[in-house]
Amino acid sequence: MTQPKTLDDLILPGTPASVRAAYATLAERAHTQQFGLLEDDVVVLDTETTGLSFKDCTLIEISAARLRGREVVETFETFVNPHCLIPAEIVQLTGISQVDVADAPDAREAVAALADFVGGAPVLAHNATFDRTFVEAVPGGVNVSDTWIDTLALSRIALPRLSSHRLADMAEAFDCASVTHRAGDDVAALCGMWRIILCALTDLPAGLLGNLADMHPEIDWPFRPVLSHLALADGPVRFSLKGVRAQLLGESVAKQRDDAAEKDHVKPVTATEVREEFGSAGAVARMYERLESRPEQVQMSCEVADALATSTHRAIEAGTGVGKSVAYLLPEVLFAQRNNVTVGVATKTNALTDQLVSHELPALAEALPRGLTFASLKGYDHYPCLHRLDRAVKDELPFSLAQHDGRSDNAVGGDMLTAIAVTYAFACQSPDGDLDALGIRWRYVPRQMLTIKSGECLHARCPYYPNECLLHGARRRAASSDVVVTNHSLLLRNVEAEGKILPPVRHWVIDEAHAFESEARRQWAVEVSGEEARMAFELLGGTKTGVIHSLLVQSAMLDGSTTIQGLLTKAAATVARASVGVADLFVAVHELAGLARSDGGYDLMTLWIDADVRAGEEWGAVRDCGQKAASVLAEGVKQLKEAQAFLAGASPQLAADLGESCRFLGDLLAGIRLICVGEDDRYVYSAQLSRSKRRVAAERLVAEKIDVGADLAERWLPEMESVVFTSATIAVGDDFKHFNEGVGLSRLPEGKHRDLRLDSSFDYDSHMAVVVAKDMPAPSDRAYIGALEDLLFDVHVSMGGSVLTLFTNRRDMERVYEGLRPRLAAEGLDLACQERGTSPRRLRDRFMKEESLSLLALKSFWEGFDAQGDTLRCVVIPKLPFASPNDPLVRERDAREERAWWRYSLPEAVISVKQAAGRLIRSASDSGVLVLADSRLATKRYGKTFIKSLPSKNVQMLDSANVRRYIEFWRQSQG
Repeated sequence: MTQPKTLDDLILPGTPASVRAAYATLAERAHTQQFGLLEDDVVVLDTETTGLSFKDCTLIEISAARLRGREVVETFETFVNPHCLIPAEIVQLTGISQVDVADAPDAREAVAALADFVGGAPVLAHNATFDRTFVEAVPGGVNVSDTWIDTLALSRIALPRLSSHRLADMAEAFDCASVTHRAGDDVAALCGMWRIILCALTDLPAGLLGNLADMHPEIDWPFRPVLSHLALADGPVRFSLKGVRAQLLGESVAKQRDDAAEKDHVKPVTATEVREEFGSAGAVARMYERLESRPEQVQMSCEVADALATSTHRAIEAGTGVGKSVAYLLPEVLFAQRNNVTVGVATKTNALTDQLVSHELPALAEALPRGLTFASLKGYDHYPCLHRLDRAVKDELPFSLAQHDGRSDNAVGGDMLTAIAVTYAFACQSPDGDLDALGIRWRYVPRQMLTIKSGECLHARCPYYPNECLLHGARRRAASSDVVVTNHSLLLRNVEAEGKILPPVRHWVIDEAHAFESEARRQWAVEVSGEEARMAFELLGGTKTGVIHSLLVQSAMLDGSTTIQGLLTKAAATVARASVGVADLFVAVHELAGLARSDGGYDLMTLWIDADVRAGEEWGAVRDCGQKAASVLAEGVKQLKEAQAFLAGASPQLAADLGESCRFLGDLLAGIRLICVGEDDRYVYSAQLSRSKRRVAAERLVAEKIDVGADLAERWLPEMESVVFTSATIAVGDDFKHFNEGVGLSRLPEGKHRDLRLDSSFDYDSHMAVVVAKDMPAPSDRAYIGALEDLLFDVHVSMGGSVLTLFTNRRDMERVYEGLRPRLAAEGLDLACQERGTSPRRLRDRFMKEESLSLLALKSFWEGFDAQGDTLRCVVIPKLPFASPNDPLVRERDAREERAWWRYSLPEAVISVKQAAGRLIRSASDSGVLVLADSRLATKRYGKTFIKSLPSKNVQMLDSANVRRYIEFWRQSQG
């Protein structure tokens, strides 16, 4: 049973005491405070429906209440006959049965009665879009009200320090009426919350509500009348976010830790100390109710301590169940505290980051006598740029950058204004934090309206830098912590930025290290995207729109405005020509599609740009257009810099705005020159193309680093004192050669790194059976899909469902799904497929929830997917996951090296299979079957390499016809 939520439970950690105290008295103050028109004749409404789909579901209950002052003066309640069966889960959730609605009015009658009750008064609803859409889908529903106020979004503005804005959670925390998934109860709860929300809005800093109410008057924003009315109490007050944040943060500045590179000697953590902490009286025992003895975990922890003490590096493969996180955290934290330095952990997935920040680190902090401090750092685009936030109030709204999905500019603009308001409120009450939990509708709010890239940061030219800035404030706090947790991508961007993003951490653990090389290649790639260029040119604009237009207006009253406006007008003309030049470049790029090979028969293709392509007529056109575009871009960059320099004398802030907005031109120029010239042999060059002109926007030119290990060995590892790379899958058998080359360890002097492979703490041989279908047709054989479908049918039936099949390409998956699904349905088994447009997260949630469901999936499910117990009992790999022979990197390596396939493609495929196998056993009690449906494992010499690398030695080579019977016998033996 869920524990009741108190207000303390709901307020975010790190909330200032003054804000916490204000929240605590809201309910009491809301009883006496007067809000005038905002509580005079408003209607609170809630509905219940047969489901969430606007297309397929319908109303089953409507409840409403009319508020005057603090009193409910009138109520409205009716069931609605849906003329269909109410789904069982809705009956269970709401308690509304078929009997309740049998004699109720239909939707048209019920909504007509609701319209009479509301009488055009403003309507309050929590997640108003949901209720309004269902009501207005009924004929006559648009007559209910013209004004719908979404209290969910408004509560995010009013109460930005709550971890949840669900009506049930807030009503419970503020002691309003309870929420029961019945419309009447929910209406009563919202009646109580309405005054609390209004009271909380009045607590926001003086002048803010007026600023928000006055922004972008061209948008019909539902919250404007509410904020305008409440702002009257403030009077003519000037709001300063910088002043608010300075007061919020006070004078306390955390003391930065020492730079480990500047220390002459360190105080080591010894192996004896590590073993003691893993003993019955140690910190690890205090972290858990029951301590499991894991020799591999202790061995790994001692190895990490040794790396720290000797300033050397490690590659550690630790099988599933070893307990890697605690094994490295314990010595790293003890070392950080003992030496007054900060250590870092970088992960690939958000799931592991959340696990560290929400579980392991807090538990270890509680277990250690001194506790510990830690901080989580994300990329620039997770934090609001407060300077850009201020500009968003004044600049034109970026409608061209937003999706609309058939919605009007006004509707999308309303979402943008709400995002601005929520972010301001959050910044006024939050010493630190990011945008991820603010409930912003990013589908309709372009992220670049509120965030920046690292290269766009103004640093000392920004009025909020460094103290009031949320991002740089987080960086400073991280620099004073024992541990900073971040992700691979941000760490690698920090390498590219020469250490200007993260604190100077010299001791790192790279968890999920098998993905580090590929992430480095992705982060360090140079891309020229036609769509991104188009959007950036629109944002920069010209004399009538965009940033340049805004600067022309704002600079009109400055000293030297004639010169400034002349420079800006001249630059605008050049920018317009540059925009046309880049568009012409991508028209030429599209003509390369005829040269590209396709792997899957779908629209998007990749072309390796080699010497033969560069010698062709099509590339000649690309080169010529690229040269013309580069020439105009260079002229535009020069002119904008001249305007910026002149503007700096009259208005440094406007100059900074121009520099922030036009920096992309320099990056675009550099990218076009690099790829069109193609002389830098450190890169492999390619074009991502579309057969259809309708998808030209998705086309781009790409340059990727071939040997990222060389860069890491030259630019990063020498600057580090110790780096521990760890994962459950980085070795091929017992060989670390492939991994060490990929991350640069093989290029270090002898003695600077060491490898360690630790077996899993789980009994794989007893709990995991591996079956190789040795007679399957080759994947290129026409009979392959039919044979695979038959094999999968046998596997699913013998397992009774709960099977995850991991494909390497969409075409094979969809063909198998089409034939397999009806066959399994006839056996009472449900099968899902990762279809186009399907959210991987929602598909994972469904797979975890429906225990017998089976799933056909692609790359995103090969790793980082934990499903313990009977939710997942079998993994099938139809085809070995070799990189496509048409992949530009594969082709470039083949052209440069004789045995490139054996050196790169084979070990990469082996590690991918190990990752997939790792989905199966996630706890000591799990058991399951791994089916490998690629006969090359039995017929090719490299098959033994795959088999030897698997965690279980219980491997059976069987004919396909015998697989079903073997699995049935094996399951019986498991009890």
